[in-house]
Amino acid sequence: MTRARSKFPTAARLLAGLAPLLATGCVVGPDYKKPEIAHPDQFRLAPVTAEEAASFADLPWWNVFQDPALADLVRAGLANNPDLAIATSRIEQARAVVGVARSEGKPQVGYEGGAGFERTVTPEEDDIGEVSFGSVAGALNASWELDVWGRIKRLTEAARARLLAEEEVRRAVMLTLVSDIAAGYFRLLKLDRDLAISSESEDIFRRMHELFALRHEAGRDSRLPAERARALWDSSRAKSADVKREIAQQEHALAILTGGYPQAIPRGLPLIAQPLPETPVGLTTDLIRRRPDIRRAEQVMVGANAEIGVAVANFYPRIGLSTLLGLIGIEADGGQGGVFSFWRAGAPIAGPIFTGGRLESIYEERKAFWDEAVASYRKTVLTAFRETSDALAAQEHLAARRQALEGQILALRRSVELATERYRGGRASYFEVLEAQQQLYPAEAELAQTREAQLVAVVNLYKALGGGWKLTDEQWPGPSGQ
Repeated sequence: MTRARSKFPTAARLLAGLAPLLATGCVVGPDYKKPEIAHPDQFRLAPVTAEEAASFADLPWWNVFQDPALADLVRAGLANNPDLAIATSRIEQARAVVGVARSEGKPQVGYEGGAGFERTVTPEEDDIGEVSFGSVAGALNASWELDVWGRIKRLTEAARARLLAEEEVRRAVMLTLVSDIAAGYFRLLKLDRDLAISSESEDIFRRMHELFALRHEAGRDSRLPAERARALWDSSRAKSADVKREIAQQEHALAILTGGYPQAIPRGLPLIAQPLPETPVGLTTDLIRRRPDIRRAEQVMVGANAEIGVAVANFYPRIGLSTLLGLIGIEADGGQGGVFSFWRAGAPIAGPIFTGGRLESIYEERKAFWDEAVASYRKTVLTAFRETSDALAAQEHLAARRQALEGQILALRRSVELATERYRGGRASYFEVLEAQQQLYPAEAELAQTREAQLVAVVNLYKALGGGWKLTDEQWPGPSGQ
């Protein structure tokens, strides 16, 4: 027993001395290199020079639209939205997986033990009878896989890439949430404007009905103008009811986005008073740096590359260190027994010889996934440029549409005034008045829709450019009181 104990430290020192030597092995598999994907130097409809590299996407969200009510809604959404809470939980899951992967490169220590009692009955001719004894045993075991080929490093690299990808998913959820709340808010303001237009038309057609009814009673007109005006009045009342329903439903949708139950939503500036911010787009290279979906797609490529390294390392043997140290105590009839100790140390090695093509198939699958990740990254970049160009095109053409509609409405208002004057002077029929009114209110509704579309185009451009990318997670909700 004494001789065995003297050898244990020597063996341990020998194995411990081998560990640094073996741990300095190579890391198999390809190192990550970002694939070269060509992209245009300019955005369509918005050429930018290097001197004009600033982008409004660098602004925090609360500086894009100067509406306190909208800022409060966004802040509530970032604090309470369930989808954002789900994304945050997935980050924590991914972070835990990184810890699991990293733990495989550290020593693993465990224990085992047990106690038992046994009674043996022998045949009478043996003249022994019954024998009873009990035992107690305990042991400590330790093992350590030496990452000679970098398998654990590649596993950790892949897990870390998944963590970073989930963090980009969370940022994408934040950006989408901000955009959805802003777009929903502007739709609510547009519905408010629709209700105002409908209420105005309702009031006008009611007064026209009263006017035509009085003229009919005075014998100056037939009953037809009064009935036509009454029909238009009822139509406006029905439209108002529809708009009120849509307003309530839009308020409910915004309440859910902000993590609350259906309720009324406070307003700030009305639709016609909402300013359009300046929207410089910056450089195309910055778009690739900012967009969270592009950044996530790159982390998927990083993870796919690391998984190839894991697949390559599986072809090599696994080398480790292991030791076992324990005690056994035995007590038998007649005072027989004692305490015995034991230990074992070694450097196990295990590797594949024939796996029926399993390891080869895993390697091919990982390479194919890398190809998929590269193609997905390229698709994501193309989508980013399309969404940015779509938003720029919307801004350009909606501005021209709004200008034309404003001119049309000005002319229609004048025509309504002229038709009314002509009718009262007996120089025109009621058809001129009704026709002018029927053309005015749909044109005003179109203008409201265009104003909403312009604001939403700014929201879409901010989202397409990856707005708010400079903000930390703590800054995303925005400073209180903004």
